[in-house]
Amino acid sequence: MKTVRDFNVKNRRVLVRCDFNVPLDNKGNILDDFRIKATIPSIEYLIKKGAKVILMSHLGRPTKNQKFSLIKVSKRLEKLSGRKIKFLNDCIGKKVEKEIKKTKSGKIIILENLRFYKEEEKNDPKFAKELSKLGDIYINDAFGACHRAHASIVGIPKYLPSGAGFLLEKEIKSLSNLIKNPKKPLIAIIGGTKVETKIKLIDKISEIANFVFIGDLLEKEMEGQNLKGKYPGKIIKPIEEATGQDIGSETIEIFKEKIKKAKTIFWNGPLGKIEKKEFQIGTVEIAKAIIKSKAFSIVGGGETAEFLNRIGLVNKFNHVSTGGGAMLAFLSGEKLPGIEALKK
Repeated sequence: MKTVRDFNVKNRRVLVRCDFNVPLDNKGNILDDFRIKATIPSIEYLIKKGAKVILMSHLGRPTKNQKFSLIKVSKRLEKLSGRKIKFLNDCIGKKVEKEIKKTKSGKIIILENLRFYKEEEKNDPKFAKELSKLGDIYINDAFGACHRAHASIVGIPKYLPSGAGFLLEKEIKSLSNLIKNPKKPLIAIIGGTKVETKIKLIDKISEIANFVFIGDLLEKEMEGQNLKGKYPGKIIKPIEEATGQDIGSETIEIFKEKIKKAKTIFWNGPLGKIEKKEFQIGTVEIAKAIIKSKAFSIVGGGETAEFLNRIGLVNKFNHVSTGGGAMLAFLSGEKLPGIEALKK
């Protein structure tokens, strides 16, 4: 698989698929910009190499509601990067092509939300071809969307020379090393909810982990569905009676003792209902214990990353994945359509 380094991008139009699907409040304001920050290294590299950079992404569910316009992302990226960005209120068509043509190399353009067109999710070949007209080279830096077989993910590589951006490359390397070559002892901490989406991950990570801790909420779901996992002997549950709100002080101490001895730690999902401050204690304590340990730490899941960013700890971990469903699928051993498209 090629990466952004394998192309001569000087004076070329480089079409970059980003994952700017950031959380918004009821008024459409950005609540967390972690995913926007994560793509800046690829953008900066392309600008310094003299490319004309055209960014595209989806935001929210498929709808033409202006709450999900990428103009707000454009403004936040301007602030974060310190660079002027041209926002276009469409993502295909003659007007877009004309604007791109008259933009000089070394400049950045953001296209409007791809999901304003239903053809994006349908992986419509005509839509993919229309998008491909806008660039000379395609770079995928949207790991969080690589589990989706959408036009901008798997369609465009059929028409343009393609490769991975720095973020996608880092995600593949970090997560592959976790599965194939982790330093032991390896501890996995799985929190959050929706055990039906996480049981495959629990089983897969249990094959290589020394211990798998599960959170209070997940334990309740496992008990309710009578799920034990393939390696029940490796699973450590909260020792207090499950409240479904947070892990208790005794459980925190047990987790901390194991964390001290770990050389690799993988963490996915909060350990309580972190939307309420009184139920954040377990998650915060475990985060601090991981940082204090000398283990190589990998954190994943949108909710966990957003929370760590909010409390100012996100940069203390070795790798924080931008993928939610994509990361779960990758670690569960599934092939991601977006990555497979770049290999062809």
